[in-house]
Amino acid sequence: MKNLRIAFPEKSKEELNVIMKKSYRHFADIFMETIKSFSISEEQLKQRVILTNPELPNAYYDNNQSVVILSGHYANWEWVSSVVETSIKYNLSVAYKRISNKYIDNLFKRNRNKFGVTVVRSKEFYSYILSNLKNEYYQAYGFIADQSPKLKQIKYWGTFMGVEIPIINGPEIIARKLNLPVLYFHTEQVKRGYYESTFILLEEKPEEVELNQITDHYILELEKQIRKNPAYYFWTHKRFKHMGKKPEQKG
Repeated sequence: MKNLRIAFPEKSKEELNVIMKKSYRHFADIFMETIKSFSISEEQLKQRVILTNPELPNAYYDNNQSVVILSGHYANWEWVSSVVETSIKYNLSVAYKRISNKYIDNLFKRNRNKFGVTVVRSKEFYSYILSNLKNEYYQAYGFIADQSPKLKQIKYWGTFMGVEIPIINGPEIIARKLNLPVLYFHTEQVKRGYYESTFILLEEKPEEVELNQITDHYILELEKQIRKNPAYYFWTHKRFKHMGKKPEQKG
């Protein structure tokens, strides 16, 4: 509720309560869909998640280019990563942070590897990409980049839902260094348990645009989704925990 009050100051208490209840219901659905992902078949998954335009990333694959794919904690981010792996020409590798419980960590890694998705620890991801490029191995590299960075790791302050907060720009930095096209993976819930995903081009030549322009574009696309259907965003985390903590610039 604290997140919702900050994100939607114009909404009444009654409106926010409706969003909150729908959000908890969606949270429960995601929990059950995650359990289902351990047994779901590839055919069943493709019936549940429709990818509308695989030709967009496939064109870069045919041109011998790797791509960066950005998404957020919206709709079902676990299912869609598996559908990407099985529906486009690329193999997909995703950055992840290790879960402290080793059993749960291994369980989720095995589940994500089920359809061929490779999970790589975030701090090792850049060297992993460099190694693949050196060997002319072209892949799609996925990031869920809407988490709040730790204070000591803050590189960029941007605007999310009208609030100035630190935003992760690591994926853009990698894309700029290697000049990899950047795509946004837009997913909407069609009905309960069914989703539709579409790739949106954020930038084809990252090295030619201003720093953080791609990150801002990514946040804009995510925000548009949230404002349209806020209940499908993952509001259970502290999205604005660094709000008001930006240090004053020394002049």
